[in-house]
Amino acid sequence: MPTRREEDEATIRRHIGRVVEGIRAKDLDALRRLYATDVVSFDVEPPLQHAGIDAKLKNWAKVFAVFQEVDYEVRDLTLAVGDDVAFGHCFGRLSGTLGNGTATSGIWVRGTFCFRKTGGDWLIAHDQASVPLDIASGRGVTDLEP
Repeated sequence: MPTRREEDEATIRRHIGRVVEGIRAKDLDALRRLYATDVVSFDVEPPLQHAGIDAKLKNWAKVFAVFQEVDYEVRDLTLAVGDDVAFGHCFGRLSGTLGNGTATSGIWVRGTFCFRKTGGDWLIAHDQASVPLDIASGRGVTDLEP
């Protein structure tokens, strides 16, 4: 019989799967249900932080406007689950067909998710996507793969 932590980890993995599905469907309403209302997101595009669910969804809406068709892939998801908080890290890749019809394989980013259990539901309270930085040039390194 699975333990509470094993059950919670399975729930969180399904939750990440719903994030992927919501991105692929460009479904902002589905994504809204997966994030805490006070989510703080550190994403690859400015500003330094997106605070609150509306800011997070506005960022996704910008992404969806760039793509005709969008795909998202999560690789190597690792989770640590407590009673009411959990965190995970993975590699993520956003790819698809751009608005002008050009296919793009996207870039791999490092992803971190922090969850908070609220009213029995695990919601994303913080996420971060980043690329490594080349210190000498001051530029992000976007050609790396897991």
